[in-house]
Amino acid sequence: MSKWMLWMMLSMLTGSPLLSLGLMVVIVFAADHFTWQLLPSPVRLLKRFQRAGHLAGVILTNPHERRARHELADIRVAQKRYAEAVDILRPNLEAGDDDVDTLYLLGVAYLGAGDAQRGELLLDEAEKLDAGYQLGAIHLERGRFRLKRGDAKGAVEALERFNTVRHGSVEGRFLLSQALAKAGRADDAKRMREQSWSDYVVAPRFQRRRERKWAWRARPSRPLMYAAALAVVMGTAGWVMRQVQSQPPTYGHGYYDEAPTASGLEEDLGE
Repeated sequence: MSKWMLWMMLSMLTGSPLLSLGLMVVIVFAADHFTWQLLPSPVRLLKRFQRAGHLAGVILTNPHERRARHELADIRVAQKRYAEAVDILRPNLEAGDDDVDTLYLLGVAYLGAGDAQRGELLLDEAEKLDAGYQLGAIHLERGRFRLKRGDAKGAVEALERFNTVRHGSVEGRFLLSQALAKAGRADDAKRMREQSWSDYVVAPRFQRRRERKWAWRARPSRPLMYAAALAVVMGTAGWVMRQVQSQPPTYGHGYYDEAPTASGLEEDLGE
């Protein structure tokens, strides 16, 4: 609603709906950058796109370039293009890369692509090599995808292990609250959701910036309050603009329906 009001106000100011739409996008991204930082950075997205294109060219020239395959697969997983990531990274595993980084990344790609059996198996192998890999990242991804496919009990088990390894994770506690709710443990889910917000409040600034979206999902009333306040501000600004535009123009000491003409000026000077 607030974005609609912003677009309407900009349309009144510019007289061009398309220009207003472009300005609104710029304003929203700029405001988010200096305040909530929930939206992805356009600059970072552009750099990632350019890097992915470069890596794809390297692989096309040299299909056996394993580092390029691993990095490109990592980008595809971040973009949620899991099936592509599997096709890109699988040759590394077939060539003998069985390190924890490759096993973990390929396991996540398989889980995202819908092959839960292979994904879980690869994560099992990665856990054997390094149970605490990236402060519990294996448990987090297991829990996340188990929750998505409806395995509430398995998700609870994995996410509880993750929260044991990584203390104070807002994302981990929120996902665990969802898993507990789906497992029929409503009271535990409520307590975990409240705990996720409490952890967010006392977290360092850099962590709050990174996990803000999870905290607001745990307590959605907060973003709604900000959105309502923004809507009020934009509504007031729109009303003021309409009032200003509705006032007739002022010339000299009085109000006229039209600006004085040249002939009128001559008559005044003649008098």
